[in-house]
Amino acid sequence: MNRRVFLNLLLTMLASAGVSACTDALEPQPAPKVPDANAPWDVIVVGAGIAGLRAAQKLQQDGQRVLLLEARNRIGGRIWTDTDNGQPLDLGASWIHGIRGNPITTLANQLGATLIATDYEDQKRCDANGEPLSADLDHRVEELLDRYFELARKYAENQDYDVSLQAALEAVLRVHPLNMQDLRLLNYAVNTTFEHEYAADSSQLSAWYFDEQQEFDGGDVIFSHGYRTIADFLAQNLDIRLNHVVQRVTYDDSGVTVEAAQGCWSAQAVLLTVPLGVLQRGSIRFEPLLPMPKQQALERVAMGLLNKCYLIFPEVFWDDATLLGYVGDRKGEWAEWLNLDVLLGAPILLGFNAGEYAHTLEAQSDEQIVASAMQTLQNMYGESIPSPLQYRMTRWAADPYSLGSYSFLAVGASPADYDALAQPVGKRLFFAGEHTQRNHPSTVHGAYLSGERAADEILSGLK
Repeated sequence: MNRRVFLNLLLTMLASAGVSACTDALEPQPAPKVPDANAPWDVIVVGAGIAGLRAAQKLQQDGQRVLLLEARNRIGGRIWTDTDNGQPLDLGASWIHGIRGNPITTLANQLGATLIATDYEDQKRCDANGEPLSADLDHRVEELLDRYFELARKYAENQDYDVSLQAALEAVLRVHPLNMQDLRLLNYAVNTTFEHEYAADSSQLSAWYFDEQQEFDGGDVIFSHGYRTIADFLAQNLDIRLNHVVQRVTYDDSGVTVEAAQGCWSAQAVLLTVPLGVLQRGSIRFEPLLPMPKQQALERVAMGLLNKCYLIFPEVFWDDATLLGYVGDRKGEWAEWLNLDVLLGAPILLGFNAGEYAHTLEAQSDEQIVASAMQTLQNMYGESIPSPLQYRMTRWAADPYSLGSYSFLAVGASPADYDALAQPVGKRLFFAGEHTQRNHPSTVHGAYLSGERAADEILSGLK
């Protein structure tokens, strides 16, 4: 079962999406037009992530002269497939969430990409001593989550103001207390179901709105050769300038000017697709300042953190389930592992950490992080397990061109804030990215759809 669908089942809600798949995405991509030396571009797109690439592709297909400026030395943004060890490992986005009607599925299928289904129900969990959970305890994880989340939701709905998911749970626990074992199981369930999904602690998530997004039907799949398959296709024949860190955007009724260390460029319109964290940090100066409703939305919507740690071993020593759960003494520490031996036939484990614990790990050295991960695996499988041959890990919060993994609705924020972040400023300044997609935030398909929406807005304004 798709775990995003699972969340909505807990609410007894039927999630569905009416967005049809893109039908023109695979049309032949025209080569970029070469402008006259002094002629402005039609559109400048800032950021070569999935939103920027799709928008630029769509604009260029319409005959617009498009320049794409990217701060990194690669395209893709938070889509980042590492191939250094010979096995494609997605350090950023991994899954297509919900394959039916999803535009990313349409692209992947038409490109002939090999997709591998992820069965979230195929999992084995153990306790802090490495003992497998009994069938009764395994079932109790879902039972506790179902019951206490429903009670927390009802408590929050009866409040006059928004509270965090954790505050709502704690209020329920005061009335319906749990013993230590059950509390440990509930904390594990909250961490792996909600905190990993939304890249934030339950103490940060809005109990009113954090899971209000729509879902595509069907299961989740990963790419056997990495998500970069999609980014590479969208980038074909686009004029992309790498290592161009945009510092200032000046706009008025006559057009826009975009400044980076390498120079200035003029255009009729600019599309900002940089991550939410970059806008919040003020890394790009806007002249004039952004309208107050957009600034307020930037203050309310938060940037979450979900980090990955791949451990590449000489051999498999773990269980043959897709997901390996660790119900430890401390909530959120290496609680979930993805078994890539099952999915890709490679002796690799992928560990996840979210929220504040992920921030704590980022401050540590690679060696310390690997040692922490190995301590958990030794608790699970014994001290005689082999050491990893290689590792790959992410530090998305420390990445200056991301400053986090993806957005979430914090206490006090609402879905309307996504709309405010998407709102153009006049007919010159436009915005896209997963944080501007109310129905599908925090996803690759949401970013893709936001790029299409922004391209349509720009084309409407230019005509």
